[in-house]
Amino acid sequence: MAKQILKDTAVKSAKASVKDVRLNDGSGLYLLVKPDGAKWWRFDYSIGSKRKTLSLGVYPVTGLSDARRKAEEARIQVSNNIDPSAVRKDFKSALKITIENESLLKAGLPMLNSFSEITNQWLEAIKNDIAEITYIKRKSRLERLAFPVLGNISINQIKSSQILEALEPLIEQKKIETAHRLYGEISCVFAYAITRKDIDIDYDPSQPVAKSIPKKKAKHRAALIDPKEIGKLIRDIYSYQGTFVVQCAFKLSPLLFQRPGEIRQMEWKDIDLEAKEWRYFVTKTEVNHIVPLSTQAVAILEEIKPLTGAGRYVFPSSRGDGRPMSDNTIRTALMTLGYTGDVMTAHGFRTIASTLLNEHGWSEDAIERQLCHMPKDAVRAAYNRAAFLEERRTMMQSYSDCLDALKSGAQIIQFRKQAQ
Repeated sequence: MAKQILKDTAVKSAKASVKDVRLNDGSGLYLLVKPDGAKWWRFDYSIGSKRKTLSLGVYPVTGLSDARRKAEEARIQVSNNIDPSAVRKDFKSALKITIENESLLKAGLPMLNSFSEITNQWLEAIKNDIAEITYIKRKSRLERLAFPVLGNISINQIKSSQILEALEPLIEQKKIETAHRLYGEISCVFAYAITRKDIDIDYDPSQPVAKSIPKKKAKHRAALIDPKEIGKLIRDIYSYQGTFVVQCAFKLSPLLFQRPGEIRQMEWKDIDLEAKEWRYFVTKTEVNHIVPLSTQAVAILEEIKPLTGAGRYVFPSSRGDGRPMSDNTIRTALMTLGYTGDVMTAHGFRTIASTLLNEHGWSEDAIERQLCHMPKDAVRAAYNRAAFLEERRTMMQSYSDCLDALKSGAQIIQFRKQAQ
């Protein structure tokens, strides 16, 4: 087909008519003169057995040579099976997103389809399915550790190397547990994005990064296991000179040996002093749990009730802000007494109880139920809530008596036999 037929003078002198006037330049390029005198450059082409038309500008802003150059670029795209109209549409969409993102950045908001925006959407999607504290920790971890590197990058443009860049500071600082948690959360964000129809992504770039993170080492929380040392620990706890609320929480921790976060958030509505029971919902295992209270535990709770019984928490924050005692309180109390984190931790009371109870022949099932190491099956969990309850009542009282004996200086206590 002939090409470059038109002359500049013909384009300039082209007159309008009642109908559209078409001046061909050949090979699909032509000037369309509208009845109102406007002159539009058009390019006709075929792709995928479909006939299409591409606008190349308005004369005289776009002259004849410019129109021919644009037409030639379009021909090259068509020869490579690329639709020029789709390319233009994508460019306009990208330009629109760029403009919108500039406005969002100025307003301090996450960019469209950026890692930070998709992360926030994922967090919102799972918010009602996880514990509030878990949601807060995940959100904080991603904002502090992932957003500085990945936050403003489009989710479908993030490379594996960039994900590793976000994790490397944690790996270098030997914070391997945190690195694995952050990696898992980043991967979840990509899994969420892949399921979205409005996001062009079908691959998780975090997958190749997994092997670059050192394996987690088994973490054993420090705890005392020698009866003589345990006795000294109990004596030290009773000599602690902190506030009365902390003293009571400190004394109660070894008697109940539940998770530190559960003890500090203990609520009066969950305690029945007459029945000698503490019944509450365990967020970690998502089950209702029963903790039989020994006479020693009841005595401590009765002692503190006149002070905090009118409020929500048994051990409220000293700040008076309606929140429970800080999660660092017992750890700080232990350190005040000289028990550093590599010797004894707040979680270590569970290890002490498990060790002593198992050594003295108590039922493994009863011990595991009391530690609330519950099965995830809903039916079994419901059954296990009260499983071995009578045995656990006896066990908890005997264990409290054992701690009293160790506190008094005894070194070997056969408290299983005493309970029978």
